[in-house]
Amino acid sequence: MAANAAPQPPVRFDTHPDHYKHWNLTVDGAVARLNLEVDLHGGLRPGYELKLNSYDLGVDIELADAVRRLRFEHPAVRVVVVSSSLPRVFCAGANIRMLASSAHGFKVNFCKFTNETRCEFEDMSAHSNTHFIAAVNGACAGGGYELALACDEIYLIDDGSSTVSLPEVPLLGVLPGTGGLTRVVDKRKVRRDHADLFCTKAEGFRLRDALRMNLVDGGFPRSKWDERIGAKVDTALHARGGAGSEQGIALTPVSRTVTVEGAVTTVDYPSVSLRIDGDQRLAEITVKGPTEAPPADAAALHALGCESWALRAFRELDDALLELRFNHPTEGLVLLRTEGDPALVTAWDDALSGWREGGDWLAREIQLHQGRTLRRLDNMARSMFALIEPGSCFAGVLYEVALSADRSYMLDDPDQDNFVQLHAVNFGAFPTHNKRTRLDIRFLGAPETVTQLRSQLEPVDAAEAQDLGLVTLSPDDLDWEDEVRIEIEERVSLSPDGLTGMEQNLRFAGAETCETKIFGRLTAWQNWIFQRPNAVGERGALVMYGHPEKPVFDWKRT
Repeated sequence: MAANAAPQPPVRFDTHPDHYKHWNLTVDGAVARLNLEVDLHGGLRPGYELKLNSYDLGVDIELADAVRRLRFEHPAVRVVVVSSSLPRVFCAGANIRMLASSAHGFKVNFCKFTNETRCEFEDMSAHSNTHFIAAVNGACAGGGYELALACDEIYLIDDGSSTVSLPEVPLLGVLPGTGGLTRVVDKRKVRRDHADLFCTKAEGFRLRDALRMNLVDGGFPRSKWDERIGAKVDTALHARGGAGSEQGIALTPVSRTVTVEGAVTTVDYPSVSLRIDGDQRLAEITVKGPTEAPPADAAALHALGCESWALRAFRELDDALLELRFNHPTEGLVLLRTEGDPALVTAWDDALSGWREGGDWLAREIQLHQGRTLRRLDNMARSMFALIEPGSCFAGVLYEVALSADRSYMLDDPDQDNFVQLHAVNFGAFPTHNKRTRLDIRFLGAPETVTQLRSQLEPVDAAEAQDLGLVTLSPDDLDWEDEVRIEIEERVSLSPDGLTGMEQNLRFAGAETCETKIFGRLTAWQNWIFQRPNAVGERGALVMYGHPEKPVFDWKRT
């Protein structure tokens, strides 16, 4: 059924609270409330109803926008309460009809985007002095409980009927695909036997058992619900230092122009260009460096708002990555390029780092946003080659783009200037999903190299960059064109399944974290399960959900 799903229209990720269909965002001083009230008929595509506050990608696009606006437009917020406006229903999770009718790639990317948004909750809590409280005021299942798991605290209403549950395995034959399994045992540290019982009990647990198993942090009867949640808000607000005084900036829509000429689609932004060649199964992303020096001080940065290069370019890059991920699934290799003056890039890094160290909230949030965008780049299920040519500006934060690539090629031409340049930000400002820097991961077997590179912050040419291990290969000007062409042609000819598995295994070397487990398991296990007949076959559990007939399973285990 899903394999024959109709082509889906292009997905767009810009929205605004004035246009939300599913979320109500209110801000009262230091406290924000995100109340879910899903429009039954407001799905991203026709063909399903969003019953019981179930969600599709459109619901999560609004949620991602809301969290981003809290960070930039409402930086004084210290506590966010996530709840529901529907009586006796918090959230029933991902909409099953939507999943059953979606193409395989859309299902996986939906889970990935949803979880990236959950990770942003946790990033905001860890780095932006904001506390999230899930006020679970009704039935909470699947992705609804996973939304709660992303919060710092979970409180379940004690009304004799409301439960928390992860019913995907018993009901759908799939996994809690947005990090549920991992957050239960890694984040909440639920005992393995309790977690096994929980994840196979479709009806879930009411407050008493949920509290005993550490699935929630507490609960209150309906008669005292508002009062007790209010008390928890006050406690969290006090722990976060009370109300903030920061004045936010407005996030205006990302500017983009789309041109289609035959098989080639070009998406142009002021500071980013995305070119997609459908015939060649190839995409090119070019990030343009700043054309002006950073402002003189933090006050001038605030005056620029979202038009500062450092924020605008990475908002555009983020949009381009989502455009590529959702709307162009067959382009398997991405060529990463930059254009501009590397000295201006490092000047912006200097300025933002200095202002952030001095306590400026906007400089902090810009660098945090750059880091999240780079992690989205890490998490692309595409091969990525960085091409470092004369006129590029792979320096500082933009050198992180090259470090995200699977390989980097740097032209060695004595007649043209071509450099890469490290900066202090490369040693800690932009950690990956496993909380290590990309340089740490690159030199996992030689950590002393990273220490030595801290003193190597001047521009280096192609030969020295290869000697230092900063690029993969540095062909000379005679071999460059043919060598790069051959490598590109070879890469796009390989199995996309094999490449996806290979890349995800190689990109996050070293110790695992909750995030690397979530995305690794999503890429491997959920990706595989979503294609298995037991889930999506003619009588698979996902397809048969809601029908009187039982699913038919192939009982062999592998």
